Amino acid sequence: MITRKSRSIPRVALLVETTRTYTREVLAGVRRYVAAHGPWSTFLELRALDSSPPAWLKNWDGDGILTRTFTAEMGDLIASTGLPAVELRATNLLGGRPFVGSDNAHIGLSVAEHFFERGYWQFGVYSLQTESFFIERIQNFISTVKNRGCPCFELPETGSDSVSDWEQSQSRLIEWLEQLPKPIGIFAANDQLAVRLLEACQRAGVAVPEEVAVVGAENEETLCAFATPPLSSVRFDGQAVGYAAAELLDFLMQGKTASHKVLLPPKGIVVRASSDGSVINDQLVAQAVRLIRQEATAGLRVEDLCRRLNASRSTLDRRMKAVLQRSPKDEIDRVRFREVERLLRETDLTIDTIALQTGFAHSQYFHAAFREVYAVTPGAFRRGARRSVVFSDGNESFAG
Repeated sequence: MITRKSRSIPRVALLVETTRTYTREVLAGVRRYVAAHGPWSTFLELRALDSSPPAWLKNWDGDGILTRTFTAEMGDLIASTGLPAVELRATNLLGGRPFVGSDNAHIGLSVAEHFFERGYWQFGVYSLQTESFFIERIQNFISTVKNRGCPCFELPETGSDSVSDWEQSQSRLIEWLEQLPKPIGIFAANDQLAVRLLEACQRAGVAVPEEVAVVGAENEETLCAFATPPLSSVRFDGQAVGYAAAELLDFLMQGKTASHKVLLPPKGIVVRASSDGSVINDQLVAQAVRLIRQEATAGLRVEDLCRRLNASRSTLDRRMKAVLQRSPKDEIDRVRFREVERLLRETDLTIDTIALQTGFAHSQYFHAAFREVYAVTPGAFRRGARRSVVFSDGNESFAG
C-alpha cells in the first residue's frame, strides 16, 4: 500500500461549494497554484454550502483538505481525519485549522469610501447577524461613517438571509425606506439582502440611486445582473484566496505547522447602476437625471426633457454641466450606451433591434454614434465582450 509520505502526488479534497461566483473563483485560484506547483490529485464534487458532509471523507486515504465549513458536524468530521486542512469560510468553526479569507474590515471601509466619493453623508445598513463575517463587515462600515460624523441607520436581520415570507419582508423594508432621510447610501451585508432591498425600493417608488444608493457584497453575478437596477457589489479576490489557501495547505502537507489567519483585501467594488451616481442638490438637475434614467432608451430628446421640466435648453445645459460635468445630451447618450453595452453582451438581439430598443430612431445614426464612442463597430464590440467573459475576470467598472 502506498503511504501518504511516499506518494509523489498528494491527494487533496476540495470541500468548496460550486454554486457561487466567489467560490468558483476560489477554485480557479487553487487550480492556478496546482498548475504551477503540482500536480495534485484533487477530489471535487458539485456542492452547495449546506450540502451534507461527504460520507467517503470519514475513511478517506488522503493528504489534505481545503474546506468551507458550514456546520459543526462538518468541522468535527474534518478534525477526525487528522489530515492537514485549511478553512476558507468562517473563523468560528476552525477547530485549530489555519484560515484564509477576505478582510472584512477592508470591505466595510471600501464601501464607505465609495459612498463618500459620490457625495453621500447619510447612511444605512441592512445587516445580518448570523455569521461573524457579516457582523464584522457591517460594523466596520458603521464605525467608518460615524467617525466622519455621519448618521447611520440600521435594519438588522437576525435569521437566515433566505425569506420565509417574501411579502412580509418587503413590507418591513418599505416601512424602513419610507422613514429614512434621503439621499442615502445603504450597505447590505450580502447580495441576497441587497437584491431584496432593491425590490422594496422599486415597489415603494424610491428612485435608485438618486434617493437610495445600494451596495452589496460578494458580487454574486447572477443576483447582481438580475436585480433592478443592476446591483453594485464588493468583489472579493477569490482567486488570490484560493491560491494562498493551496499554498498554505502545501506547506502543511510537508509536515510543517501553521495556525495563523491570512486576510486578503477585496478587488474593489463592481460599480453597476444601483450606486452609479452622485448626490445632486440641484433639484432641476436631479429631476432631469431621473427622467433620463427612466426614459432615455425610449427615445427621450433634449427638447422633450426641457419641455417636461419647463426649463430652457441653455439653463438646463449650464446647470447640468455645473453639477455633472456633462450636458443633457451627453447624459442621455451615456445612459443609452450603457444599455446598449448590456444588450450586446447578454443577448443575441440583432444590432438593429438593439438600436431601436435603446432609443435610436435610425440604425445608420446608431452605428455612426457607436463607432464615435467606442472606436469599433457594435458587432466587433460584441465579439470582444464575449471573449472577455471566457478569458478575463470581467468587464464591469471597478472602484477600489
